Amino acid sequence: MRNLILALFIGFSVGSVANVHSSPEQYQGKFCSGTGDADFLRLIDESFAFFHPNPVVPNITMIYNADWDTFTEGAGWGAWWIQNSYGFSYAATPFLQEPWASILQRSWDLFWDNQGDGIRKGLWGDGTPNQLSELVAPDGGLGDTAAPGKIIYKQGDGDVNKHDWFYEATAACLVMQSEILLVNRDPEALKHYLPKMERACNFIERVRDPKTNLFLVGPACNLLAPSYGGVKLPDGTFGKGYLTGVSITYLAALDRMIEIYKLIGDQVKLAEYEQRQKITRESLTQLMTPAGYFVKSVEPGGVRHGVLGQKQFAYLEGTVNADAVALRVVDDRTSQNIYKQIESFPAIRPFDFLLTNAPGLDDTYGGWGRTSGKGLEGFWTFGDWVNGGVWGTVEGRAILMYYRLGKFEDIRRSATRAMKWAKDFRMDAPWSQQGENSSNPWSDKGKFRVGGVAVMVDNFAIPAATIRGLFDYDYRSDRLIIRPRIPGSIIQYTQNEPVRFGEKKIFLSCNNGGPDVKSVTINGKSMKISSASEVSLFYNELPQDAKIEITTSGSWTDEKVTTEYPLIPELLLAENSSTHVSAEIPESLKKSYALVQSMTKSLANQPDPDYDRAFLSEVLKSYEDCRIRLSMDPGPGYYRPITVERKEGINKFYEQTALSMYTGFAKRMAAYAEKGGEQQKRIANLFFESQK
Repeated sequence: MRNLILALFIGFSVGSVANVHSSPEQYQGKFCSGTGDADFLRLIDESFAFFHPNPVVPNITMIYNADWDTFTEGAGWGAWWIQNSYGFSYAATPFLQEPWASILQRSWDLFWDNQGDGIRKGLWGDGTPNQLSELVAPDGGLGDTAAPGKIIYKQGDGDVNKHDWFYEATAACLVMQSEILLVNRDPEALKHYLPKMERACNFIERVRDPKTNLFLVGPACNLLAPSYGGVKLPDGTFGKGYLTGVSITYLAALDRMIEIYKLIGDQVKLAEYEQRQKITRESLTQLMTPAGYFVKSVEPGGVRHGVLGQKQFAYLEGTVNADAVALRVVDDRTSQNIYKQIESFPAIRPFDFLLTNAPGLDDTYGGWGRTSGKGLEGFWTFGDWVNGGVWGTVEGRAILMYYRLGKFEDIRRSATRAMKWAKDFRMDAPWSQQGENSSNPWSDKGKFRVGGVAVMVDNFAIPAATIRGLFDYDYRSDRLIIRPRIPGSIIQYTQNEPVRFGEKKIFLSCNNGGPDVKSVTINGKSMKISSASEVSLFYNELPQDAKIEITTSGSWTDEKVTTEYPLIPELLLAENSSTHVSAEIPESLKKSYALVQSMTKSLANQPDPDYDRAFLSEVLKSYEDCRIRLSMDPGPGYYRPITVERKEGINKFYEQTALSMYTGFAKRMAAYAEKGGEQQKRIANLFFESQK
């Protein structure tokens, strides 16, 4: 019977793919609705589900750390990495709701609270001094990974003695913090973070070469490190080169820092940072090939690394080129040139996902001059780790690149492949074998195998980007610029989830006729259009709840649909109680579930505990999803079969997640009781009373 159901679902999917233009379908989802391509609409809807408790796909509750009240990497990796979390954090910030928006900020605080000052040690480990714990970063530096009271100031994998300070990771943290500040527009947060951010900028500025205005840095300071080897010197040591990633990511940070100075009205700092922005952008031409894409690095003597067709260092660097387009640090013409090179080089996307580089690197410090052999075995094998591997955090930024350029079938192929892995509960990081991932060295064996389940923060970047790219949110000091990028196969799109802009909520819909903005209404009132390519929503002119309806024209280029959507399990069917009989809540959850239900009722009549109500709502839904998941048919699996053992492992994972969410709430109540204000103590008392 299950095989028959699967065949019917697949048949429906193929039919819908073949007829997206000839017979538009209606899709009424949980988080969005629309007319046209039901599979793409379902992809968007189920992408939203990753950011809410649900019984179908891995979700944000599963990377929550109750002890820290932050996120962690997941899958047993007990810390928070910049390079891994960057893609998710950047893409999700506009639409991430409470309590998750605040939890995201606390996660990044793990870095800001441990920022280098030239004195403090990293203190990484169990208290016994070691190479990583004794690192002391220059003032302003951030690092690789952090935990409460601990940080690794350099890339912690590989030969740390060879590594420079983590400059591009610091720049990425600046991009992320700037985005959060521009989204929230909170004056107190601006005062708190801006001095830290200025120190981080000055840390990067100290390695700017005044002769070129590029950044001269050594091995393993690129964002997806340690794949940058610097420059091999005649004595066999490794020196410094001009790393493109630092220029691209830092420029993205400067673009956003300038908007912050406009927001707070600091004209002196604005002038200083506009000059930094100007010379950084002008210097980018030194890092480009004649074909118009970026190299990975340039040696001080002029040798370029990452140029296809040359005798040495002949590879295409995927990450930095995708970032340049996604973060809008380059113009449309350069963006088109970059994509043209990626599109014409199939080796960099063998399994739909963008590789970090292709072919293999011959400039790592472990295997300089070779793409295989000694120094390039094990994790350094091409396709498995940072040398030609596939990372969800990078793929999210690649999807933003595709949206900017209207390459919707690239998005569909990438996000659909990721959705299959997600429905198998194998959000591996990285995916190995160039994305084929037939045998993952981390998740198929070893200490990071957790009941056959792997849920890691990296891969939340893909559903987040699938959402963010639809309107290409660009936060400025006084406005939010949106550029509609609804896939051409979707005729009408309505987003039920709001986008955040300061204290205001924006609900978006689009009658999709192409890339050109034809008309806009705000709560039914027509708005003047000043540009055919974008819509500027001025903060001071927006109502508290703004319903924005956009009509576009101009037509999108037709693209052939070749990818079937993984329909089983399906969000709407799973959450519709009439389609299945829910199992009982697991015995281990019954007592705490009753407490959560009781506390939910108690909070309903309390004045203004919005954050606590939001958190408790997510706890309650986590418990209810355990019951639904137990009675749900997950299907046979896509890339990893859902065996009886794996099904039990996934069910247990849901159970552990619900308990973790409850623990996080209980710890918050304990903190309220100990050192909270009057209202917080009252809420805590309600919680403790419910336990009697």
